Amino acid sequence: MSFPISSSLLDAIVLAIVAREDTYGYRITQDVRQVMEVSDSTLYPVLRRLLKDGCLVTHDQAVDGRMRRYYHITPAGRIRLRKALGDWTAYRDSIEKVLFGG
Repeated sequence: MSFPISSSLLDAIVLAIVAREDTYGYRITQDVRQVMEVSDSTLYPVLRRLLKDGCLVTHDQAVDGRMRRYYHITPAGRIRLRKALGDWTAYRDSIEKVLFGG
């Protein structure tokens, strides 16, 4: 069974990945795909939205003769991630109460 993923949850997942280390779009896509199916056409709008919202910034770096765009989380992005983690914990706990009793 597959559950739909909200844009807020996808934002939080991307922020959590970038919070670990500066990384680039393809790598972010691969990390997200470890937990859910997502296409490039889904992920890149998320990155653009997080950039527009001031949660991420980018810098370009040469890798093997090609420029690669790296994403870095901002202080605003860290605040948003902390809030999302709190919201996720409360949501998960309420769902588990229904599913498992308690």
